[in-house]
Amino acid sequence: MNIKIQGGRVIDPAQQIDQVTDLYISGGEIAAIGDKPTGFSADQVIDASGKVVSPGFIDMCAHVREPGYTIKGTIASETQAAVAGGITTMITPPTTKPVIDTTAVAELILERCEDLGKAKVLPMGALTQGLEGQMLAPMHGLASSGCIAFSNAREPIASSLILMRCLEYAATHDLLVQFQPQDASLTAGGHMHEDTTSTRLGLNGIPEAAETIEVARALTLIEQTGVRAHFGQLSCERSVRMVMDARERGLNVSADVAIHHLLLTDENVNGFNSDFHLIPPLRSQLDRAGLRQALIADGIQALCSDHQPHEAAAKDAPFAATEPGMTGLETLLPLSLMLVDQGLLELPQLLAKLTSLPAKILGLDNGNLQPGTVADVCIFDPDATWKLTEETSFSKGKNTPFMNFELKGQVTHTLVNGKLVYSRD
Repeated sequence: MNIKIQGGRVIDPAQQIDQVTDLYISGGEIAAIGDKPTGFSADQVIDASGKVVSPGFIDMCAHVREPGYTIKGTIASETQAAVAGGITTMITPPTTKPVIDTTAVAELILERCEDLGKAKVLPMGALTQGLEGQMLAPMHGLASSGCIAFSNAREPIASSLILMRCLEYAATHDLLVQFQPQDASLTAGGHMHEDTTSTRLGLNGIPEAAETIEVARALTLIEQTGVRAHFGQLSCERSVRMVMDARERGLNVSADVAIHHLLLTDENVNGFNSDFHLIPPLRSQLDRAGLRQALIADGIQALCSDHQPHEAAAKDAPFAATEPGMTGLETLLPLSLMLVDQGLLELPQLLAKLTSLPAKILGLDNGNLQPGTVADVCIFDPDATWKLTEETSFSKGKNTPFMNFELKGQVTHTLVNGKLVYSRD
């Protein structure tokens, strides 16, 4: 199908394009920006007047829960939520059941996504078998089956020798390793950031060192092995500074932050709302300020949702007894746009951290609107105000503190592989 997207503000950070113009799609690919290609005849015209046309968003961390935890979410429900949020590619951690440590599980996820035809879900393979931190997973085979990167998620690898062997193997095959740094012994029994708020509320705290110790260990081994590495969902200012210093020394490392860590702090836990129970926990105002400063200085290359859907029962208990995590696919764009409204970033800078920069980290060809590339496109109204409700949310998980909150910036159309997969109308 030939599609013309007419009169929108086309922003493609990869090509440094920001202008009101037309976008042409043919055969599932971008055909042209601006002038109509010779012989092009539109089968469908989408009026994007007053809207922004950008590459589809790439979410560096989103749990789809399937296989194994379908009470919380399914590939069908979460990819539908993704395209409603303008996300065309999402990276899912290996924490399914069974764990993504065999080619069969990776291929199941990819085949299920292809059948549904919504957002693309690219699995991260397990770094160790069963995420148990003992034996290397078959990384080369998993990469051949479509795993985009490798991670042990937040499960510990106690032995630095085993971790070094994993990184050496990954470096040999030029595989990307993602760290979600967390010292298990310092995190155990904790439910929020360790500070005066946790003391006042009587909740066990998780110190900043639980993250920074693991970042330091990982960086030492990354330097030793030369592996490509990414730090996902950092929460502490000191962690990001360590990664920035490592980049300046020439290490091939990058970092992302979940959008809620740039907007919220541990003080939001005051009301014991379990939707604020997160791992990593919401940190102090100083940490938030440090993360925001690092974002401006390009020390943080990407933003993500860290989408973790839960069934109602998982959050319906005293704060400390609930499961951590919030949903975020449908709110990633409006929450990110708050950073633009607050003057931290210009809109093209923000979109780069949702499109071209994640693509560069992952080694993907998408994340841009270059003619000849796959037409993964998001169209959104940056000024539209709306509310996400339990009735309108596509995700199976309703666990977000931004439910029924007035949001600004709404996706109107999403195209994947040149096919319109979501239209608000």
